[in-house]
Amino acid sequence: MENERIDKRTKSYIMMRSMMNYGMGAIYLAVGAFLLFPEKLGFTMEAFDDTARYIFGGIIVLYGVWRIYRGVRKEY
Repeated sequence: MENERIDKRTKSYIMMRSMMNYGMGAIYLAVGAFLLFPEKLGFTMEAFDDTARYIFGGIIVLYGVWRIYRGVRKEY
């Protein structure tokens, strides 16, 4: 009985962490896309250097992909 309860708790924890990784990964991907392609989205970013913006946007996109991969892998 106790093992079954722990197993349920572990499964729900893994599901919660996985969903959080999916959500945060999607947010990071959206912010990275915003930094990489602001003109296509109708914004101008004249205050920021293009090179720094592209580097930072690329890093954010890579981290978003990593978060989604971590959610798919589910090794907590």
